[in-house]
Amino acid sequence: MRRAVFLDRDGVLNKSVIRQGRPYAPGSVDDLEIIEGVREALASLRNAGFLNIVVTNQPDVATGKLRVETVEAMHRRLAGELNLDAFEVCYHGDADRCECRKPKPGMLLQAAREFGIDLARSFLVGDRWRDVAAGQAAGCTSFFIDYGYDEKRPEPPYIEVKSLAEASRWILKGFPQGNKD
Repeated sequence: MRRAVFLDRDGVLNKSVIRQGRPYAPGSVDDLEIIEGVREALASLRNAGFLNIVVTNQPDVATGKLRVETVEAMHRRLAGELNLDAFEVCYHGDADRCECRKPKPGMLLQAAREFGIDLARSFLVGDRWRDVAAGQAAGCTSFFIDYGYDEKRPEPPYIEVKSLAEASRWILKGFPQGNKD
């Protein structure tokens, strides 16, 4: 069984667009700005044998604010610039009640089946409560990048960090498979 680091996209790999204290996805490939330290963190995780898998909610497609082609172009750019192994994407909104939309663990479970991943020995890094909840539901150790958004916080257990780079240092140190609040 393989190990993976599941990564939210906006706020973990690239900067979110902040409006009134809440994070939003960039609106175009040109607006996509990779966060400092992400390239090195992903390369280090890959070199240590982890799969780097993006798990991202993209509800702007369901609401008509973004086209699927735009999201796919963003993912092509990220795949070309970063050490990423796969993208699992949910294009639904909350009203769709699908199994793939975080906080449900559907995208993580799908990737685990597809790539033979041991979820109990894997990690999730996210910047919103939905990310952490999906990781917890899948049985992964979850890291929360706290940007102080004006929204609900995740429920413990999770490990609070300032960036993907910091989470990767914990993971690579062989951080024990336990969480803290």
